[in-house]
Amino acid sequence: MDAIAQTPPRDPGPARLTATELVTPDAAGRGLPRDWTAEFPFERLGRWPLPESRERQAHDAADLLLVDTLAGWTADGRVPGPVAVLHDQHGAVSLPLLARGLNVRLGLDEASAARSVERNLDLFRDADGALPAGWGRLTVGGVDAATLADARTVLLLLPRALDALHLTAARIAVHAAPDVLVLGAGRDKHMTPSMNDVLARSFAAVVPGRGRSKSRVITAARPVDDATEPAPRRAQHRLGRLGAVTLVGGWATFGGAAADPGSLLLAGTLADRAPALPVPAPHRMRTDSGLGVDIPWATRAGAPDVVDAGSGNGMLSVVAARVWPEAAVLASDQSADAVASSAATAEANGLAERITAVQDDALGALPDASVRAVLLNPPFHDGTAVDPTVAHRMIEAAGRILAPGGELWCVWNSHLRHRPVLETAVGPTRQVARNRTFTVTVSTRR
Repeated sequence: MDAIAQTPPRDPGPARLTATELVTPDAAGRGLPRDWTAEFPFERLGRWPLPESRERQAHDAADLLLVDTLAGWTADGRVPGPVAVLHDQHGAVSLPLLARGLNVRLGLDEASAARSVERNLDLFRDADGALPAGWGRLTVGGVDAATLADARTVLLLLPRALDALHLTAARIAVHAAPDVLVLGAGRDKHMTPSMNDVLARSFAAVVPGRGRSKSRVITAARPVDDATEPAPRRAQHRLGRLGAVTLVGGWATFGGAAADPGSLLLAGTLADRAPALPVPAPHRMRTDSGLGVDIPWATRAGAPDVVDAGSGNGMLSVVAARVWPEAAVLASDQSADAVASSAATAEANGLAERITAVQDDALGALPDASVRAVLLNPPFHDGTAVDPTVAHRMIEAAGRILAPGGELWCVWNSHLRHRPVLETAVGPTRQVARNRTFTVTVSTRR
């Protein structure tokens, strides 16, 4: 991170930061004030709705360095507002700024992050729901034009994926103020020199700062005049008996427009077996006379037949729609970019009337025992960390929404050994396919 990546110099214009103004002693990481972070109770923040963990906290050294860096710029006389904060998963950057009286627009791609920030903000409200005197106002939205419009300061938790960073940087350059100051923070172990190059596609000045506590801040300014948001990518794939499918993938969607190898194994398994859509067991009701009566199961009004849980680019949604042509399919993902990709893929394959794409955290909007089948290729990362509990959370959510007799078709990396969780959270589980890397199982809801 010691190299400085810059595009050829150009006239910054009267409303833009110059190269001399870009780096001050404080902003470069020397002698940063720490009162903003020292006075904030980070230990109160939690990771809910994600599992709490002794190994992983709701804040880290990169969060603190980012807040301290803004404090340094403010101490040097820069007026920060309007301020936008992006990808702040639990509020460890946004809430200290609120406590200093700043109004903050928070841009998030993930539904779980929005829930976590709101929960942590509630920890500071009094019995009447009011925040402490002197706190600023928080507005939560997407990583979009509304959040970034005319922002003079953008604090960014650097996404690990370079494609996602490119999308975010381009949106900042297009929508923020001409003199915007971008402060992007990350842990050294998750940062690469390529991040400088990606930021330099949208900003004429990109300067990596000095490290502190194995973290650092990259400072960017002077949006390039021809900055544009990258369009989603499209690719066509052959899915054997299911035919060709066109995938549309946004830059922040995992895998983009690629066909995930695990999903390919699940798709091929479904195509070869051509299973009937499960018919859930009758619901047992007790009559006024005390006798038990079996009521045939029927789809609840508005509930889908099949759910593609964590839909990404929508590949498994298309698979479900083709394997079960009578089914109404819901593509659900907590990422706004992924939901847009799933919807675009459905439209590209002529299935927009049968596939509905929604943003939701762990299928929380769906009622219990309401779905006939779930397709799941669960994630195994929480941000930059390998975390199998992320998959466990999705498996448990699938078990909750499946009606008795409904089926979860799940593909997973074999070394992760999810089968005990599937048995406990859903029901009897059998293996139906396996290759050198992945296992496909079918679990029947008890």
